[in-house]
Amino acid sequence: MNGSRSEAKVALSTSSVYPENTAAGFEVASLLGYDGVEVMVGIDPLAADVDAVERLRDYHQIPVLAIHAPCLLVTQRVWGTDPWAKLERATQAAHRLGADIVVVHPPFRWQRSYATRFVEGVRALASAAEVTIAVENMFPWRAPGGGHFQAYRPSWDPTDLDYDHLTLDLSHAATARQDSLDLLRRWDDRLAHVHLTDGNGSAKDEHLLPGQGTQRPDLVLAELARRGYRGHVALEVNTNDLDRPRREEVLRSALTFARRHLNQLEGAA
Repeated sequence: MNGSRSEAKVALSTSSVYPENTAAGFEVASLLGYDGVEVMVGIDPLAADVDAVERLRDYHQIPVLAIHAPCLLVTQRVWGTDPWAKLERATQAAHRLGADIVVVHPPFRWQRSYATRFVEGVRALASAAEVTIAVENMFPWRAPGGGHFQAYRPSWDPTDLDYDHLTLDLSHAATARQDSLDLLRRWDDRLAHVHLTDGNGSAKDEHLLPGQGTQRPDLVLAELARRGYRGHVALEVNTNDLDRPRREEVLRSALTFARRHLNQLEGAA
């Protein structure tokens, strides 16, 4: 790594402590020394209660850096069923909690009216709400017998669409069999947010710890440092099968990994 240093803040996604809840996410992030939290809305009922999240923020004295809008199949009824109203509510939560990034997935193909004006609508909402809405890269769904199902419109790949701001998720890139470092370079200054994770190219969205897959997160972070990246890097990994002590251990190691390769540790080279 060269001598460049990234000013990025390293956040913990509350999804990284699942099946523990949002309160545990704040507790662990504060305990381990993360710079802040990304709230995954819908991971549990608490995450959708902005008053409760605000109390957690104040109690643990750790900032909310990003809000992940409820975009998953399992969160389709969180904050209602109108996707635009949900996204607008996410921007309102960001303002209330002091976050400067809202992460959103592209629409599912069956959300036809939402998908038809999604690109233009995201830009208009971000401008009106005065918050950055960063559209996340997704992946084609693979059928068991081979072939792909295009679940997202206008596309799972935001690269060639006219979005102002993008979120790079390394696990999603692996599932799509793309290269995260290549995407970072192609997106250039449209990159506004990073989900630090990893994957091996499985049809399953793995969300491995950084360094356990093939996406070369060390080089991705080094490139961010070289560019003087000032956005957020949010650890979004799967620790479902770990108990609390082991979960804390791997999340502490992942924080060290991020800061080392962002050149934020004394003696980093």
